[in-house]
Amino acid sequence: MAALALTIAAGCESKKEAVMASGIDLGNLDTTVVRGADFFQYACGGWMKKHPLTDEYSRFGSFDMLAENNREQLKGLIAEIAGQENEKGTVAQKIADIYNLAMDSAKLNTEGIEPIKADLERIASVKDKAEIVPLMAELSHIGIRPYFTFFVDADIMDSKSNLFQLYQGGISLGEKEYYLDTDEATTDIRNKYKEHIVKMFRLAGFDESAARKNMEAVLEIETRIAKASFSAVEQRNPAANYHKMTLDELKKSVPGIDWDAFLSGVGVKGVTELSVSQVEPIKEVEKIINTIPVEKQVAYMQWKLINRAASYLSDEFVAQNFDFYGKTLSGRKENQPRWKRAVGTVNGMLGEAVGQMYVEKYFPAAAKERMVQLVKNLQTALGERIQNLEWMGDSTKAKAIEKLNSFYVKVGYPDKWRDYTALDVEKDSYWANVKRATKFELDYELAKAGKPVDRDEWGMTPQTVNAYYNPTTNEICFPAGILQYPFFDMNADDAFNYGAIGVVIGHEMTHGFDDQGRQFDKDGNLKDWWTPEDAERFNKRAQVMVNFFDSIQVLPGLYANGSLTLGENIADHGGLQVSFQAFKNATKDAPLGVVDGFTPEQRFFLSYAGVWAGNVRDEQIRLQTKSDPHSLGRWRVNGALPQIGAWYEAFNITENDPMYLAPEKRVSIW
Repeated sequence: MAALALTIAAGCESKKEAVMASGIDLGNLDTTVVRGADFFQYACGGWMKKHPLTDEYSRFGSFDMLAENNREQLKGLIAEIAGQENEKGTVAQKIADIYNLAMDSAKLNTEGIEPIKADLERIASVKDKAEIVPLMAELSHIGIRPYFTFFVDADIMDSKSNLFQLYQGGISLGEKEYYLDTDEATTDIRNKYKEHIVKMFRLAGFDESAARKNMEAVLEIETRIAKASFSAVEQRNPAANYHKMTLDELKKSVPGIDWDAFLSGVGVKGVTELSVSQVEPIKEVEKIINTIPVEKQVAYMQWKLINRAASYLSDEFVAQNFDFYGKTLSGRKENQPRWKRAVGTVNGMLGEAVGQMYVEKYFPAAAKERMVQLVKNLQTALGERIQNLEWMGDSTKAKAIEKLNSFYVKVGYPDKWRDYTALDVEKDSYWANVKRATKFELDYELAKAGKPVDRDEWGMTPQTVNAYYNPTTNEICFPAGILQYPFFDMNADDAFNYGAIGVVIGHEMTHGFDDQGRQFDKDGNLKDWWTPEDAERFNKRAQVMVNFFDSIQVLPGLYANGSLTLGENIADHGGLQVSFQAFKNATKDAPLGVVDGFTPEQRFFLSYAGVWAGNVRDEQIRLQTKSDPHSLGRWRVNGALPQIGAWYEAFNITENDPMYLAPEKRVSIW
């Protein structure tokens, strides 16, 4: 599922100091900068100066500001419920009890390690390798997926049916490079990770010697899995990450794992076929399970438990967990206040229930109506651009238009809300309720296996500040949370709204035609609908984008990853091109005038850049560059705009400007 940005769960500043018809806040600009030298700084420098990074953030931008506002709104809704007596079994009771348990630091600190003690002992009881696979399945019910993970989603070759699928996993640092790269920065992170594991085992009651021995076991197992795992770039190839087979074929291919015990323990029923997304790491896990001493694997699984539960335990666990994942990995200096973490947990467990309250209070019907019209205008503009492509043949164009016209559009919130009746929430412990909620979510997911795909299901909650495209359902989704300033302003003119939310809409539409999305047909199946000549021309043009971003130095000695970010960069490029055309279409009969010295075309691009305003720490730059398919905000402006002819015309950018690219060197796809 291709999303607009890093997912930021609920909370932009929907209130501005003054309502401006142009939507552009002149105070956000830095007019001391030459716009053809650093347009990001020119358009966003004032905003960045007004919003320096606080200790709580490793990155703070327009998305985060909107998320903060939404979070405050959610806090008001949740805290009001949490302060009341609520009838047992109601959604209100569940929201209240989870929130109150998360806020009760005295109870959490008194409990210490107690909430996970039985789980640690259960893992420690394993004495024979034959017990490992059943335990893996058992642990999945409480959100612990050692060795590899699994999910149920649409079969990419039969998109109307859900398929049980295995996927690589098991490495706590997320990306394989953290275990294998030898540069100074990565080596330092790895060494601090080792010390973090030791400290967490000590907090869990292990002595120094046992904690260090366990750490060595964890690193041995995770490093072996990392070596066999696909990189983030390799995972972007849909065909290379799909290996459908019968259960009998899996048993023959990977005989060293008791698949009957695993599937039965997980609780998925009637699996006769499945997809093994990445075969190599699963085979490596088979070797690990059968060759590494059981006591080392016990240590590894205990670590996965401690790591998973840390955020829901005492302040000591939370602080040490933040010290590594917050400070070392992303450069944050201070953890979020407890109430934000509590709201986040409620949001995670009962997202649509909270979302239903959110849209009733904060999402106006008029906003949804205007968005639906904007989407139609963007679809028309993308269709026009496809028809006018010089490099694409007629047969491929016809298929592309067919796919475009088949988009399933979701705006604001779902028509049907989740039922949380089966989720049991008690007042025993925070971690106990996390386990119940995890089991509830797992049961919900596994029940879909072998069943038809429900196209009406949403992949994000309404309060989420983001948007997405899903290739298997060919859907574009714009939750209510993002339909606020600086993305969308009911009081602003078309130059502003097409530059901001219009580009977001165009971005998600273009995902249907980026290097991954273009491989899926109008029905969401992985199917080649391109002529070989058109596919070759597309790939050649996409490579220009890869090469351009590969050449960007984001930190001394660290370069952007053009292959990893290709899909998002293509979507930004297409979003800009399509939305600008839609903007010109919408205003051709009643052209907008100059406001505050800026033409409508200039305000379009200033609005776009303002979406990506933000400050970021070096640690976060390194983390995102290794793992995030989205380019950094600065380069979603300074990397995207030099490819757009209309931007040059709007601001009179010439070959004398540092950002200038000769026309033959610019990306030209959609």
